[in-house]
Amino acid sequence: MISQTTTSNPRRSDVLIHSLLLARRSLVKTTRNPGPIINGVLTPALFMILFLYLFGGSVAGSTGDYLQYLFPGVLVMGAGLTGMVSTGTNITTDLKNGVTDRFRSLPISRLAPLLGSVLADLLRYLVAVALLLAVGTLLGFRVHGSVAAAAGAIGLAILFGFALSWLAVFLGVLVRDANAVLGFSFIAFLPLQLGSSLAAPTNTLPGWLQTWADINPVTHAMDACRALLNGADVGSTVVQTLVWSAVLVLLFCPSAVAIYGRRE
Repeated sequence: MISQTTTSNPRRSDVLIHSLLLARRSLVKTTRNPGPIINGVLTPALFMILFLYLFGGSVAGSTGDYLQYLFPGVLVMGAGLTGMVSTGTNITTDLKNGVTDRFRSLPISRLAPLLGSVLADLLRYLVAVALLLAVGTLLGFRVHGSVAAAAGAIGLAILFGFALSWLAVFLGVLVRDANAVLGFSFIAFLPLQLGSSLAAPTNTLPGWLQTWADINPVTHAMDACRALLNGADVGSTVVQTLVWSAVLVLLFCPSAVAIYGRRE
């Protein structure tokens, strides 16, 4: 149980311990309602299968070549994008049901409940990535980079997913209705996912869409993972992804905590 000892300024170690305890609570909820994690795995897997057989021949000439292009993008999608919806709605539901009133009565940091939810998401992302790798391998995807590069791609995808989770957390504490959070998350989800290099290189897109795709942080993450998994030159994509991840966390984490502290 979380200690009842009152402290106005919890130590960093206490914040981490409390966050891990609350992450465990979130995971217990997931075992009772596995729908979100099943959806988080099935959605990118279905996207991969549909895109592979719908566009493989026209985009890359063969489904085998297209899978080598498509899979890294689906990996980024599965490691964060599809989890955005459930993250925000879970937080809004806790706020609406009064669960967070109990958290506020405890001597814990305002960050702990939010960070706990995001840490639980990390484990879900790991499961999603593992299952996507299994599905991709069965379909014929092969890693052409080194083991270290492949591990780097997986780590980068999960790190980017962690950063994107704070956008979902921000929406969850800002909007008071779970259905509204669902709608806003879906609106954010589509341009981030489809307005990227997921299905085709950005230079094949119409001018207006190419402009957005080239600045879309999801494109940088997908291109970085694609280069690492296929043994290609990563260029500046890894650095761009790391920078975008830091920007997302620094922008949305403090904002979410501030709004959460003022919510009644």
